[in-house]
Amino acid sequence: MTDQISDERLFEHYRAGDPESLRVLIERHQDDLFRFLYRLTGDRATAEDVFQDAFLQIHISADTFDATRRFRPWLFTIAANKARDSLRKKGRRPALELSAPIASSEEGGARFIDLMEIDVPGPDSGMNREELEAQVQRALDRMTPLLREILLLAYFQRLSYAQLAEDLEIPLGTVKSRLHAAVASFARAWELTNKDGSVPPPTE
Repeated sequence: MTDQISDERLFEHYRAGDPESLRVLIERHQDDLFRFLYRLTGDRATAEDVFQDAFLQIHISADTFDATRRFRPWLFTIAANKARDSLRKKGRRPALELSAPIASSEEGGARFIDLMEIDVPGPDSGMNREELEAQVQRALDRMTPLLREILLLAYFQRLSYAQLAEDLEIPLGTVKSRLHAAVASFARAWELTNKDGSVPPPTE
């Protein structure tokens, strides 16, 4: 049964000429990938367009896939690249400075972990799942696309620093500093979102 076949084997079958295997892969990853892209772009229509572009690129780049590596991180990295291109074309939203202060780094870090695990709202949140989802998105919209991307890749993929460096093609030190800045930026954005409940309007 296809649900017992790994992503990597399915993609090998697709490369060997079985189009049904790609359909299975799309169905297997569509919920998580769309959710990731919606978080990254902040817009449902854009996320839908990027989703289609990502799987088109998967088809175009099929021969370049290294079968010794995992398929899912490859897919999400391609999707993130497509989302970055889309955001660049449309222009960026106003975003937080990297130096934005945080009241308490330890508390901020703990709250970040709770908030990103949005399937189960924190016990002291006082919000239902939909409210928490919306507030997390407003906080993410305050971040620069660069920091939002690495934060979401790390969250969805649970990749190590070394894996992030390889997939994003940046030095290990850059991964560490960028992810640290992303966590700090999200914590500060969450604090501001709690205060005013809004996000600055997009730039023209």
